[in-house]
Amino acid sequence: MYIKTSHSRVTLIFILIGLFLGACNRSTVDTAMPTETSRPDWFSTSLTDARTGESFTINDFSGKVVLLEIMAMWCPNCLFQANEVIKLHKLLDNPDDLISVSLDVDLNEDEDALREYVQEFGLEWRFAIAPLEVQRALGNLYSAQYLNPPLSPMMIIDRDGNVHHLEYGTKDAETLKKYLEPYLTP
Repeated sequence: MYIKTSHSRVTLIFILIGLFLGACNRSTVDTAMPTETSRPDWFSTSLTDARTGESFTINDFSGKVVLLEIMAMWCPNCLFQANEVIKLHKLLDNPDDLISVSLDVDLNEDEDALREYVQEFGLEWRFAIAPLEVQRALGNLYSAQYLNPPLSPMMIIDRDGNVHHLEYGTKDAETLKKYLEPYLTP
């Protein structure tokens, strides 16, 4: 028996499941100790900035602090988190040594749609579709939860390339500022 389901109903179901899982799993990951002592291979994978079309790698930001967010366009938590990143940059007075990068991990989303999303919501940092090899690295090196955008997975990559995981769940701008300040201080 085949049941016809509308696309919007399926999308709503996935959003609700993601929100439920995000609310249930508020585990804290150690943010004080780096998990990597050398730069992982995925840092050298070429990514394309959806806003500008320019290629970049995480290694391009060596010597700077990178705030990396995992996201998907259908994820309401991700949009909330993006708005908190906007507030964060204002709170910190847009320091030159802080780079924000958002990686879209939904294999069904593409660069053109991501460009429209970024423009629609006025997001002004680097957004890229994460290639499958990057998604595999995120899941294998850190946790499969990094591939679940409603959990709002984020990490700080310090000036030396060490990865510091932030707790799962959305984080307001003040909380992000507290996490980042120790790494921004020279």
